[in-house]
Amino acid sequence: METTSHEFFELFEQLGLPSSEQEIRQFIDQHRPLPGDVKITEAPFWKPEQAQLLRELLLQDADWAVVVDNLNVALH
Repeated sequence: METTSHEFFELFEQLGLPSSEQEIRQFIDQHRPLPGDVKITEAPFWKPEQAQLLRELLLQDADWAVVVDNLNVALH
């Protein structure tokens, strides 16, 4: 079984967000820390379609789930 690894910038592109290294850092700095009881998919700053995409990536694709989990850690 072959796995594909994805990068933060690819996730940000999928979410329709600016995806340069500096823009990703700014996004994380602006939105952290998320309270411990807030799931990444329920964070108040996502548009509904972004939250839905994150839910789908976590449920359907293990390769993307790793990147979403890494973003979750960075935001908490």
